[in-house]
Amino acid sequence: MNDAPDLDPDDVAAPPRPRRKGIYALPNAITLCALFASFYAIVMAMNGRFETACIAIFAAAVLDSLDGRVARMTNTQSAFGEQMDSLADMVSFGAAPALIVYQWALQDMGKLGWIPAFVYIAGAALRLARFNVNIGVVDKRFFQGLPSPAAAALVMGLIWVVDDAGIKGVTKVDWAAWSAFGVTLYAGLSMVTNAPFYSFKVFSSRRTVPFVVVVAIALGIAFVALDPPRVLFALFCIYGLSGYGVYAYRKMKGKPVSVIATSTDDPDEIGLHR
Repeated sequence: MNDAPDLDPDDVAAPPRPRRKGIYALPNAITLCALFASFYAIVMAMNGRFETACIAIFAAAVLDSLDGRVARMTNTQSAFGEQMDSLADMVSFGAAPALIVYQWALQDMGKLGWIPAFVYIAGAALRLARFNVNIGVVDKRFFQGLPSPAAAALVMGLIWVVDDAGIKGVTKVDWAAWSAFGVTLYAGLSMVTNAPFYSFKVFSSRRTVPFVVVVAIALGIAFVALDPPRVLFALFCIYGLSGYGVYAYRKMKGKPVSVIATSTDDPDEIGLHR
């Protein structure tokens, strides 16, 4: 005789729905699209079509911001996807911008032109490696150093603005070539600093925001559409300087300037600061 109580089928928890393996292709496909965009940018730069190359790198940045979100939304995160995303980022925001800016303005400087291009690509590699090893202990509100997509946008934005102004043969224009030298060197070095750059991760898809924020985003999109090269370059110039402003402000206030284990009162940081 079975003394176990009869269980109502509705009271029994349904077994977890198995994840379809095919969906793992979705975030990786987005990563591959970003990788293709950077490859396309390099090819366009080799053919002298620098405006198209710049747009392709910006497209890669948009795609890079989507693959991780798609993976989290579809619950398809994997170690393979993380490694693939990191390698694609190295090409899209490390190798591609360095090669494009060298082709655009630095090649006639001889070996001197190698310096900013190599510093940039080395900075991108170091930045990505540091990000991967510190991902569990960094204050989520900030990036440690200038993020590589923003660094790429800074360099590509300069190229786009100058090319859109109709200035060709930049290797023969001293001010443009030296501007490329300085901006590329600045972007490369900024990636390996400890300056805290705001991450905008507080605007999570799971959090509500005031209606005015949505209106502001719409106005921002319209503002960018007025003159994409100049507006985007100006915005990334401001962002590229903002980390040093935050660093100086924290120094003056006597607050910790490191983004490693600095926030102990934010609920999102529980367990990260020991």
